[in-house]
Amino acid sequence: MKNTRKKLCALAFASLGLGALLPTAIIAQADSINIVSTAVPFLRISPDARAGGMGDAAIATNPDGNSPFWNLAKTAFAEKRSAIALNYTPWLRDLGLNDVYLASAAAYKKIDDYSVISGSMRFFSLGNIQLTDFSGNVLNTVRPTEFSFDAGYTRVLNDRLSVAVALRYINSRLVVGDVGTGVVYKAGNALAGDVSLFYNGRDEEGQGFNFGAVLSNLGTKVGYTNDARNKDFLPANLGLGMAYTKILDETNSISFALDVNKLLVPMAPISTGVFATDSAALSDYRNTSVVSSWMKSFSDGSSLPKSLQISAGVEYSYNNQFKLRAGYFYEDKTRGNRRYFTAGAGFDMKFLQVNVSYLVPSGAGVTRNPLSNTLRLGLVFNLSNDDF
Repeated sequence: MKNTRKKLCALAFASLGLGALLPTAIIAQADSINIVSTAVPFLRISPDARAGGMGDAAIATNPDGNSPFWNLAKTAFAEKRSAIALNYTPWLRDLGLNDVYLASAAAYKKIDDYSVISGSMRFFSLGNIQLTDFSGNVLNTVRPTEFSFDAGYTRVLNDRLSVAVALRYINSRLVVGDVGTGVVYKAGNALAGDVSLFYNGRDEEGQGFNFGAVLSNLGTKVGYTNDARNKDFLPANLGLGMAYTKILDETNSISFALDVNKLLVPMAPISTGVFATDSAALSDYRNTSVVSSWMKSFSDGSSLPKSLQISAGVEYSYNNQFKLRAGYFYEDKTRGNRRYFTAGAGFDMKFLQVNVSYLVPSGAGVTRNPLSNTLRLGLVFNLSNDDF
């Protein structure tokens, strides 16, 4: 457990940005693996149980109460006038951690035939972490937390197309004060926005193709000290998705979904081993503007195909009440090597949906996926039928 805590502590400090802790260090190693790190990575954790059962694919799936997390524009074509979604995800349980979790909530309401307002929040608790110095001496015990609040608006353009915008406030309270390193830390704050589009290609029976596109977490950098030079990028992301629903008969249907995501954050410079060169390269990287970083993520010398994350999922529905789901998530080994299968189920009543998902264990020993056995639970309360 102690070693696990130290690993988690290292992950927490990684999101602070190495520039704040080790100002002269180069982030990337001189090998082919160069994982792109950002502040507040919890914003890229799949927050809901339905998508969690479909390999984290949800950009173009049929809309529900969790749509604000994935593609806010989907809410315009939701069957219900309003809904509230609640989700809970115990995190990293396979590492023996019992106090790390992600809780989320979302809600939307159609205010007329063409407009929808929405809101959502995420709260991520990293549990109790014991901080030590390089010699193993205890410095302090902290309980880091991060959260975000969103407010959004969706507009129908025609009977097939909708667009949406959302504004997000982010707070990341990892370490506050002087913990014995000689650096005074503070909570990081940021503002970000999302822009999304959704094309509803389903016919009156519910069969057809959907398409979606989302630009998310476009916003300011996050700083954890008063040093303006040491700020970290948000996990800005471009997501494209498609989904197809096939009506098999009066009681059976099946849906397929595919999402492709590209993190709009450039890789850190590769270490050359020359201190002056590496320091200058790291300084230039950290001084890159937010807008420039989005562009550089496509021209940072890395392979574009290797930088893509792919989610694929399937959902079988019986009588529009009982749902069975399965999915697969893929990430290249040079970008983190997260690869896992998922399974899930759902039960829909008139006013309530219950969803559960499970991340199937993979690997063994040191190669075992730390997300194995992740279980997500979710409820969606449908407050009224859509009688437009």
